[in-house]
Amino acid sequence: MELILKEDVQNLGFKDDVVTVKNGYGRNYLIPQGLAALATPSAKKVLAENLRQKAHKEKKVVDEANKLAETLKQLEIKIPAKVGTGDKLFGSITNIDLAAAIEKAGNEIDKKYISIKGGSIKRTGPYVANIRLHREVIVDFNFDVIAEAKSK
Repeated sequence: MELILKEDVQNLGFKDDVVTVKNGYGRNYLIPQGLAALATPSAKKVLAENLRQKAHKEKKVVDEANKLAETLKQLEIKIPAKVGTGDKLFGSITNIDLAAAIEKAGNEIDKKYISIKGGSIKRTGPYVANIRLHREVIVDFNFDVIAEAKSK
């Protein structure tokens, strides 16, 4: 079944992509949730015209995403966490914690656009997260998880 995505769908595609999915997934989930519409020939023509009109606006958005990417590369984020024996954390650090730390530094990024390899961090040390600012702009963001200073 061919569908046109109305919104970004993780592990499937971005808004305005034409994707092929199994009939049940399209009929029972994507279409009722408002995430996609059937890719009829007339819908494809309308999509092509809309994409042509959006092309010059898109360039401005990509430029802004690249500027944000450069500012993110300059950031040096250290996330403090409670540590047990050795370098093992109590709990874990996730994309939510990283999004909060980046927001404290002055840049707001939605947690759903941040992906940490392995999902969550359980030990101290340097890590890399992928931040998707735009479909064409993905940044490898370096950060450190450090031991929280113990208070007496």
